[in-house]
Amino acid sequence: MLEARDRLREAARCQRQALRILTSRSHVRAGDPDIARLAIRARTALAGIDRTLGAYAAADRGYRTAFADIRRRFGPRDRYIAGVLNDFGVLRKAQGRYAEALAFYRRALPLVPRTDRDAHATLAHNLGGIEHARGNYARAEPYARRSVRLRTTLVGAAHPAVAADVAALAAIVEARGRLREAAALYRRALAVFARVLGPRSLEVGLNLACLAAVEQRRHARGRARALYARALAIQERVLGRHHADVAMTVNNLAVLERDDGNLDRAAALFRRALVSFVRTLGARHPHAVLARANRRAVERELAERAVRREHRPILLKKRGRIRR
Repeated sequence: MLEARDRLREAARCQRQALRILTSRSHVRAGDPDIARLAIRARTALAGIDRTLGAYAAADRGYRTAFADIRRRFGPRDRYIAGVLNDFGVLRKAQGRYAEALAFYRRALPLVPRTDRDAHATLAHNLGGIEHARGNYARAEPYARRSVRLRTTLVGAAHPAVAADVAALAAIVEARGRLREAAALYRRALAVFARVLGPRSLEVGLNLACLAAVEQRRHARGRARALYARALAIQERVLGRHHADVAMTVNNLAVLERDDGNLDRAAALFRRALVSFVRTLGARHPHAVLARANRRAVERELAERAVRREHRPILLKKRGRIRR
């Protein structure tokens, strides 16, 4: 419940407490398989919160421990194996290690029973997301549409899990240049998130930023700027100032400022985004590389503008222009 309400650090404390209880000596000695599974669930849930908060090393340790526990207690084809492989894929995508993420999803897929439509919907969602990240937009779209279709049959169109699938589809549609359709899909997802999770939830904040990017590409800069402002307020409150998702929003707002000619503002925002990306993801992550290129480009524009100003003709009253 705390995680669903974006109280992530409190949720992490609860999972740690649960894990301490479930892995106490008395429970370990008893060898109860149900207790062992609960401990694995608590560990993977805690790793998922760490991943959301950007603590990728802690998340990796949690998933590795859970994976080893499952194999030791229940064997290499246990039903929990596919879930942890999927979790590893999500983590690797966040780290920018796209080929590894895709490999984890493909390892998970044959382990999921055909009857588990929810797991298949999740993997379709994630396969679409990784193909989108790799620039394979035409390959990504069928996966995204399949995840929407499968999950809708399970929980209905008004469920936030379906809204997350719809938002993922919107990102792919946007990448393929269908901006009006993408905006409609983002608004559809936002309506569900706002109604179910609240108008200041993290999902609302993340998808407001996505909608802002679409409006930016549609040249509706006023709407885009207002959406970015709302998105940043939510994201910073939940995730903190230097989270990678916050940095992505800051980077995209900087692009808007650059396009509007506000080069000093754009340069400051690009520098802020780069610092956050390097701090959370490392200097070689694709997001950090892009932010660095953006910062350099706008700094070159600022330098060129300064040179033009230095050589601008001086106008003297009643005497005309001084020529060099």
